[in-house]
Amino acid sequence: MAGKVYLVGAGPGDARLITIKGKECLEKADAVVYDRLASPRFLKWLKPGAEKIYVGKLPDRHTMKQEEINQLLVDLALEGKKVVRLKGGDPTIFGRVGEEAELLYRNGIPFEIVPGITSSISVPAYAGIPVTHRDLASSLSIITGHESPDKLDRMIQWDKVTNATGTLIFMMGVAKIGYISRQLMAHGRPPETPVALVRWGTRAEQDTITGTLENIEQKVKTANFQPPAVIVVGEVVLQREHLKWAEQLPLFGKRILVTRSRSQASELVGRIEELGGEPYEFPVIETVMPTSEKALSDIRQALDRLVSYDWVFFTSVNGVEYFFRHLSEAGKDIRSLARARIAAVGPATGAALRERGIAAEVLKERYQAEGLVDAYGEQMKPGQQVLLPRGDLARDWLPRQLKEMGLGVTDIKTYETVLAGEDDDELMKLFEEGGIHAVTFTSSSTVTNLLRILEKMGKTPPAELLRDSAVACIGPLTADTARKAGLHVSMMAKEATIDSLVEALCEWNKDEPRRHRD
Repeated sequence: MAGKVYLVGAGPGDARLITIKGKECLEKADAVVYDRLASPRFLKWLKPGAEKIYVGKLPDRHTMKQEEINQLLVDLALEGKKVVRLKGGDPTIFGRVGEEAELLYRNGIPFEIVPGITSSISVPAYAGIPVTHRDLASSLSIITGHESPDKLDRMIQWDKVTNATGTLIFMMGVAKIGYISRQLMAHGRPPETPVALVRWGTRAEQDTITGTLENIEQKVKTANFQPPAVIVVGEVVLQREHLKWAEQLPLFGKRILVTRSRSQASELVGRIEELGGEPYEFPVIETVMPTSEKALSDIRQALDRLVSYDWVFFTSVNGVEYFFRHLSEAGKDIRSLARARIAAVGPATGAALRERGIAAEVLKERYQAEGLVDAYGEQMKPGQQVLLPRGDLARDWLPRQLKEMGLGVTDIKTYETVLAGEDDDELMKLFEEGGIHAVTFTSSSTVTNLLRILEKMGKTPPAELLRDSAVACIGPLTADTARKAGLHVSMMAKEATIDSLVEALCEWNKDEPRRHRD
């Protein structure tokens, strides 16, 4: 039985600009056929085992001919697979979707065309250029600019196109900008007509150059402005002076690697996106329930005597989540903690406890184990019992210190931290090309695991791959681990929180040059 092919528009590059239906198609796909213009982040939405096939075209070579791509879609569908053909922008605008769909039709393969946000309007919008304006342009034309001059002249009736609409959008025409400009001037557009080229719009590499029909060719050559780019011709370009909103965002132009576990990355990813950065998710750790019988036995014994503890110290959100998972499995609830004073290291840990009905005492300074002793040391008495629900990689400083103070300590390993992350050729390429502008580390294990994974992917020494990337650490312990691993720590959060880490990234980016050449 034949499968089905979804011809999906991925939008201009920013992963959030794909449609809901497009994302749903990716999530259920057995195979995805994609090209250079698709964001690598889309591939993170695929289900485990889904086949990834790259068929994109590079400036110096064609990975696969269009006829071969067409046949590939048929062959995959005949294997009974749900196939997504992922295309940048909208598949019906210079996306050759008609050729692909026609062969599917001739072979009796069911298919759907899923529209996407075309880069012809979205890329200018991200550069602060609305393609229409009530006072400046009430119509627009979308024109290919990629072909040779002879073919352009056969395809474009310059005498009609030049003044047919207020705004002209040329797709993929950077190399022909001089010829396009001369043709438009020859057919009636004034030399002073504003022009903008927007490269990699909506992505971290977004770059804009502006000029006029008369001088834009020279500006492009001087700046060595490279494709892919959208060309906008018309008075609407002048709106950019007031409307270039994306470039005002504090993390504009930065691609930031997020190494947190997938279950915890959403807050950091969301903040980066909100502030104009482009997050690249590459979780290098995952947390799992303990597997050893000793760890499980220790947890059961501790839960059986919860009413005996004078103190319970939670040092992380994971510690809270896994403790309550064990508590639930044991058939117990928070009433068992009625006798204990409960303290949390950091506001995020405190918030996790509040969600479970516990208003814990939250450390307001030193969001680490030492802060617990600083804050409560004088109130702790020899002979009191302390419960520490933590992970298997937690430092032994706190239990040792408490024992030296004469307290009874029950240190249970409620979760284990394991190596995550699979080979990612796109990430390696971005590192090598300087496309990862900053790397965030939220724990020592994210540092060690990222370097282990990079080494496994063939980079030795792995720290060398991060030489052009800023390194941002959430606290001094993480920063110390990074330095010992040979990394240069560029910034550290003032407090061990995600908000503080993001603030550090914004401060760092203030002094970075913004890419535009108005």
